[in-house]
Order: sequence, then structure tokens, then C-alpha cells
Amino acid sequence: MALRLVQVNFKARDDAALGGFWAAALGWGVSSEGPSVTNVEPAGLDYPDPRVLFVDVVTVPDPETVKYRAHLDLATTSVDHQAELVARLRELGATSADVGQGDVPWEVLADPEGNVFCVLEPRPIYQDTGPIAAAVVHCADPRAMAEFWGEATDWAVHEVTDDHARLRSAQGVGPYLEFVRTPDAGSVWTRVHLDLRPYPGDDQSAEVARLHALGATDADVGQGDAAWNVLADPEGNEFCVLTPG
Repeated sequence: MALRLVQVNFKARDDAALGGFWAAALGWGVSSEGPSVTNVEPAGLDYPDPRVLFVDVVTVPDPETVKYRAHLDLATTSVDHQAELVARLRELGATSADVGQGDVPWEVLADPEGNVFCVLEPRPIYQDTGPIAAAVVHCADPRAMAEFWGEATDWAVHEVTDDHARLRSAQGVGPYLEFVRTPDAGSVWTRVHLDLRPYPGDDQSAEVARLHALGATDADVGQGDAAWNVLADPEGNEFCVLTPG
């Protein structure tokens, strides 16, 4: 049994508007699986695909009350590309954000609903990830997070230190999942979380039980009687286990 990290999920006041921003930012298109949901996806790839992290934007009644500790890092291929991307994102409605980063070579921005993300300077490790370099989770113990998420998913652990852990899909393609040690990680809030999906034919309930055995706990974010399960990792980072597919 195994789980795949298939998408990131944004809670929003207006899924169509925020989804449109992220589609333009990533150079992708949009579709919808139902009311109040905008799917942001690259052309020519069928969901799910390990080469990308798809983006779901979901309207909720009060997104300001939904708090997670994850954000996206966007990749660039050159200093000029970084500058051009930042300028284009500002034209789309992004604004500068100060999260205490100081003088760093990457740009910290916020999307039109205030979700913080980073536009990285060119780094060789991210040259083949596509527009999303990594989904980043703030935490207190990257080593423990790498251990949990390495067991929870079929993603391989590529690097672990006291300050940083990096995982990538079993196929060695697509964006990374990274855990960054952050003093007082509980104070770093966004409205972005991760969605996992079992492989076709696997048992969702069995996967949830396996995650419980690894240290995950049930979480209630007002999901009601949903087809997916909402869990939290050992540091309280909430994520969803979707139906197999």
C-alpha cells in the first residue's frame, strides 16, 4: 500500500478568481469538478500525474478561519526569468509580503487572497520540476516529518538535516515536498494544505488505518460527511486522504 501526493488545496473566498490567478501564474488552464471548486491543471496531462502537483481551489464560507502551515515555492531558470515572473505576478494581483525573511535572493509574495508564496532564484535542483519547485511545510522537527511522510507516502527522502528535509515522488520527477524548521512553527499560517490519494484498487480505509499507526490523528475542519478523510500529521499539519484513483 502507498499514497501519492497529488495536489495542493487552497481555501478561498472566490475559487474562480483565485484559481484564475494561479492558472495564469503557472501557465496552466482551469476546469471545475463541481460548484465552488476550480481545478488548476497543465494542458496535456491527465490527473493525477507525478510530474506535477495539481492545484484545487475551494470556496469556503470563512477562509480566514482555515489555518495550515504550507506554501508553494515557484521555480525560475535565470535571474532574468525570476524578475520577469515577479513582475508578471504583480500585474496579476500579487503583492510583496514580509514574513521576516530579511535580505534573501528569493521574492516573497502574497496572492490576491493573501496566501504567501515564494519565487525562488534559479537553483539547479529545481530546473526540472516545472513551475512549482516545492510544496513547503513549516515544522519544528524536519527529521521526524521526513520519517512520517516517507512512510506515509511512496515519496523518497532525498535529504534530511536538523533544519530541512526534502522528498520527491517515487518516479523521481516533479516538485519536491520540503519541511523547513521554523521557530514557533505554529505561528506560520496559510490556507494551503496537501491532498494524498491511494493508488487505484487500494483501500482508503486501510490507508487511513496505516497512517494512524504511523502517528496521524483524525482532524475536523468542518468537512462533515465527506468522501475524503481529514488527518493531521504528528506536528498537527492537516491533510486529506482522497478516494483511490
